[in-house]
Amino acid sequence: MIPWVTVALAGVLVGLHGLLWSQGPVDVDALVRWGAKAGPLVLEAGQVWRLLTANLLHRDVLHLLLNVTVLVAAGSALERVCRRSDYLAFLVTVALTTMASSLAWSGAVSVGASGLVYGCLGALLVLGRRHRSLFRVRWLSGESALPTVLVFLWMGWTSVGVDNAGHLGGLVAGGLAGAFLEPRDLAARRSLSRPLGGVLAAVVVAAVVVTERSAWRVERDDGFGISVELPEGWRGEMDGQGRRTFSNGLPGLGRATFSAEAIETGEPVDGLAQARRYQEQTLPLGAPGPEGRTLSVQGPSTTQVGGRMAQRLRARLEGPGEGRHLVAYFVPRGEWVYRLVFTWPAQWPAYQDVVGRMVAELRFDEPSVLREARGRALLMPGASGPRRELGAVLRRLGYPRFAITPLSESVSLSPSHVGGRVELARALLDAGRVEEGCHAADEAQVYGPSDTGALEAGVRCELARGALPRALERLEEARRVDPQDARLRAAEAVLRTVMDVPPPELPPAGGPGVSPHP
Repeated sequence: MIPWVTVALAGVLVGLHGLLWSQGPVDVDALVRWGAKAGPLVLEAGQVWRLLTANLLHRDVLHLLLNVTVLVAAGSALERVCRRSDYLAFLVTVALTTMASSLAWSGAVSVGASGLVYGCLGALLVLGRRHRSLFRVRWLSGESALPTVLVFLWMGWTSVGVDNAGHLGGLVAGGLAGAFLEPRDLAARRSLSRPLGGVLAAVVVAAVVVTERSAWRVERDDGFGISVELPEGWRGEMDGQGRRTFSNGLPGLGRATFSAEAIETGEPVDGLAQARRYQEQTLPLGAPGPEGRTLSVQGPSTTQVGGRMAQRLRARLEGPGEGRHLVAYFVPRGEWVYRLVFTWPAQWPAYQDVVGRMVAELRFDEPSVLREARGRALLMPGASGPRRELGAVLRRLGYPRFAITPLSESVSLSPSHVGGRVELARALLDAGRVEEGCHAADEAQVYGPSDTGALEAGVRCELARGALPRALERLEEARRVDPQDARLRAAEAVLRTVMDVPPPELPPAGGPGVSPHP
């Protein structure tokens, strides 16, 4: 009897690898594109069919030849004994169980018919023990197959990059199936309920694994004061530049990422300037950028993230397969702008729902710097410094109304501290209490007539009143006190541009009234 199913399966394995090889290098991206088991794509993009197709792919010729050789020998022996319908159901059962076991252990990319090989050997161990006389090839029957299984297991455990979880899953599934398989003559009088029951059991196992591994978790960062819900398999790292990055762990084609970064601006902003700067520096249209060559950009546009107004950019990037999508959010929080960037493969649109859920569940919590400042203020209620620090942190985080009370208490405890009065003036102005803020700014300048912070508070007062010429005068006064202050210089340039007032002419190189030429 010719084992047509085994021969056909071997032909499919060889043919698929030849087709894959003919289209370029058989790398991870190629295997993922053709149906490898990739945990994130199974769990997050819903591509459960990969639990079957991964059994048909191989990473190289040696991997393929080893599996096909043993599969033809063991599978043919099993197919000759059993009904073809039982054997087909057996292969499906083992294939599903193999990749489900692999997925339960790791979400890494995995391929190969090794699980089918182990499944056939496991079934022969049990079936050969029960019906020893049916097998003509003695080394494939009963206890005689045990050395072969042990050798293969040892090779797997001592090699790098071998999916041992899948191997054990296939072996166990094959052994369990062998307890229910019957020789062709005995099974002819039975219905198909038993083989179909095996397939159903494998489907249940795969469903349980997928459900259990599809859980999400909440990731909190006290430093940023952000919490976001992520798929359980995503892992994070700090890149050394203050940026927190998370990814699904896949390289190249299937990679999806989320990064968060807090940018200090020094002024309350709406995030628009940061969005435009990111578009110019990171997403230059048609030119290579840090994220890859940008094919198209949409935005900035106004949206909401975590209950806060934000600016959003959308982009299409060049990359493996059909490229990648990028969406970046710029969320202002006082003098900080949170830059949140998501990327995912355009080839699998289901990832857009994953990113959408992450954005919808993103929350802004109390950062550790505020919690620590509040704790110090509570521990030292009679000290002005901790209350001044608490007020400053509240103001910088965009809570000026809440900052007024601790700053007022700090000024009462330490009236001569100019910095405290400056912070109080800024908090009052940011809270819209203009006249009170201007009064606090004037008092700060009384205590620190040459303090640039106090002078700057006076400038802010005039801007809040809408008195631009007076604001420019006070800014020039501050510049005379500290001509090297880059921030004051930039503020003066902006104000002159708004007012359409040219900068003052510089004196000749030889000094006032001295001609530079003889």
